[in-house]
Amino acid sequence: MKHIVKQREPKAFTDWKALANENWQPTYSDLAGEPKKAVKETLMAEQGYLCCYCERRLNDDDSHIEHFRPQSDPAVDPLDFSNLLCSCQNQIKKGEPRHCGNLKDDWFDQNLLVSPLDPDCENRFAFTGDGEIKPLADNDLAAAETIKKIGLDIPKLNAMRSKAIEPFLDDGLSPQEMQAFVSGYLSRDASGRFGEFWTTIRHLFGGFVVA
Repeated sequence: MKHIVKQREPKAFTDWKALANENWQPTYSDLAGEPKKAVKETLMAEQGYLCCYCERRLNDDDSHIEHFRPQSDPAVDPLDFSNLLCSCQNQIKKGEPRHCGNLKDDWFDQNLLVSPLDPDCENRFAFTGDGEIKPLADNDLAAAETIKKIGLDIPKLNAMRSKAIEPFLDDGLSPQEMQAFVSGYLSRDASGRFGEFWTTIRHLFGGFVVA
């Protein structure tokens, strides 16, 4: 889980909400068209085009706007941009396992759900060379429950992380080449994208990067 630094909400979203009047108040179910597109594009960009939970590559067709604190909570403003993230999985294909925001659904426990908005979230999880995820600290109950509740340890994601790790296990890379490889992977590319499973690569190979 990579830390997400929230940016300002897009102007199209702000302007749409400003249309509120005595006859109409904006609701999340009303959000559509260009304002919704602007929200989703802004969320994807601020996350480096990685899922807010598992860090898979996001694309517009297989992702959705995620309310970190669920809309079902009466204390939550569904149009509060600071509570909006972008998660992978939109329409679940037959036989595909649910995970991330789709599996999380309306579950929320501030004591047991690690937030990608928490600057320390990247240090709550550890990864093995074959792509498995676990809490970094054995007594971190929140990290363990987060993994379980949003399915971060399902075989599908373990396999995808393992595949992302493979290029870094090339014995032919010199220390200098490895350093450059890791450093580049952990940086945004020209399109503002981070490498998939960023936290996994940083945990396993971040030591090659000179601080």
